[in-house]
Amino acid sequence: MDDLREPARDSSTLQEVSVADNTSSRHSVLWLALDQGGHASRALVYDGTGKQIVQAFAPINTQRMGQDRVEHDPLEILESLRIVIADVAQSLGSDVRRIQGAGLATQRSSIVCWDARDGTPLSPVLSWQDRRNQALIDTLQPHREEIQRITGLVLSPHYGASKLRWCMDELPAVRNAYQQQHLQCGPLASYLLRGLLNEHPHVVDPANASRTQLWSPATGEWSSPLLQRFGVPREVLPQAVATHHRYGSLQVDQCSVPLQVCTGDQAAVPFAMGALRPNSIYLNAGTGAFMLAPLSSDIGDAAPLLRSVIYSDSTQTLFALEGTVNGAGSALQWFGERSAIDVQRALPLVQRPLNNQHIPLFINAVGGLGSPYWLSNIKPEFVDTVDKDEATALTSVIESIAFMIADNVALMKRHLPPLDHIIAGGGVSASRYLCECIASLTGLSVTRTSEPELTAKGLAWLLTGQPSQWNQSTNNILYAVKPDELLTKRWQQWKQHIKNAISHF
Repeated sequence: MDDLREPARDSSTLQEVSVADNTSSRHSVLWLALDQGGHASRALVYDGTGKQIVQAFAPINTQRMGQDRVEHDPLEILESLRIVIADVAQSLGSDVRRIQGAGLATQRSSIVCWDARDGTPLSPVLSWQDRRNQALIDTLQPHREEIQRITGLVLSPHYGASKLRWCMDELPAVRNAYQQQHLQCGPLASYLLRGLLNEHPHVVDPANASRTQLWSPATGEWSSPLLQRFGVPREVLPQAVATHHRYGSLQVDQCSVPLQVCTGDQAAVPFAMGALRPNSIYLNAGTGAFMLAPLSSDIGDAAPLLRSVIYSDSTQTLFALEGTVNGAGSALQWFGERSAIDVQRALPLVQRPLNNQHIPLFINAVGGLGSPYWLSNIKPEFVDTVDKDEATALTSVIESIAFMIADNVALMKRHLPPLDHIIAGGGVSASRYLCECIASLTGLSVTRTSEPELTAKGLAWLLTGQPSQWNQSTNNILYAVKPDELLTKRWQQWKQHIKNAISHF
């Protein structure tokens, strides 16, 4: 999820397995966390304290067609998960019998269509980054307030509804299956549950259901008005169930393991450190940068921020206020493809520039502007490019990520009790300068966690019964608030450029 390089096409030859020292927990029960992200599938096994025992990794391919279309092969994703499950089982040997339960976390807004009879995919996986049905979104603008009120989401082509409608309109196999009454559609999670579990269920959890933009967090059901608005039939969609639910049984070697938790990748992240921490924002900076601030209760309309469900069971539903920056790792990848710089190697080395250095401004519209601007039809570009070289251009891309994060945090402060801390993780947070910028602009200290697998570890904490004692990363870095007048000035100039760009649409 955090790898900035385009993955290789043949995942079967590149899977990786690593084994930790498990002597201290040789006789304890184990838990299997499956993390399906935009660049790879992972299987990680933890003990009941959050100690990682073994993990396996298999990359998946991403097809990008122009600026708006981003796809994956559904069969490749399904096979990549089977590969990593088999790999961890082989590494565990007879200890595979100690696995007590499993969980699955996936990309939230990605969708796919398949044949109900045998699970054959009828469409590609349309990625969360995909924006191909902007035309439908444009026609629904008069209803954007209703959609926001029901779903907690800003009307956007990134979410599943417009992509599901596109599949039904444009793909003959999908139309034929619907006419013959054997079409099933839904979030990627539903397709994977159907393909991996022995019972082949057609279900979905709240975090993934909500990102279709067809589901109401208030009722826990598909919204009839929105199904009608988007033209998606209720009968093709999965049954919505809780995050913690008896989804079915997963075959792990010769063992049948109950899959008990399913959620979205970002929804799992805040739980990686154990119990939620008050007055904190959780930032996961990977392909995109996602900020989640847990709520004590649903606060209703928070536009242009989002309201997200991050967990539910038979007794409770937990919400979060969320901000989305589409261009984080994807923006760095975009820049790397246009420069001679090895962005991954350079990212940790970028330092705060000297006062007399001229830093250009970057309109970071890679993947479209997310919150709080929500503008899809805008192209990434550098402005004020006098004396721009590649090193300073990379600095400006990093700053643009920090500027959008700071914009979201400023809005979060209006809705939440006093905030005092940001807990940051993900591959892009390896940039010391990014963390320094965030602390400076938001006025909140930043802790950069060294935990490399936030989604999987958060999923494991939910699986293990939410224990009070949870293995913590020991190499965290704290970035204190240090005001930077020149950086703040560039932030204000950047915001003015964004406003000027928006005024043209």
